[in-house]
Amino acid sequence: MDSFGSDFSSGAAGSGKMDSGTIMEQVKVQIAVANAQELLQRMTDKCFKKCVGKPGGSLDNSEQKCIAMCMDRYMDAWNTVSRAYNSRLQRERARI
Repeated sequence: MDSFGSDFSSGAAGSGKMDSGTIMEQVKVQIAVANAQELLQRMTDKCFKKCVGKPGGSLDNSEQKCIAMCMDRYMDAWNTVSRAYNSRLQRERARI
């Protein structure tokens, strides 16, 4: 069985069953990991395309600087969008 299925079938204290709170926490962790992986993949793809003209065995100094700056800007933008999104969610929840 794959690791995803075995995590849920192992159960709490060997009982074979898990409570819904534990399952929800595992799902939240898996979603957070998937989101982080997607962010890293997108950032890598975009910055590589922007900064590396001729792929080779190593990056020259200007490519390294470009990638570092690109990744910093990407993370800054992502953090700004995330804060705005979370703020909007909180405002929407407060209305309800």
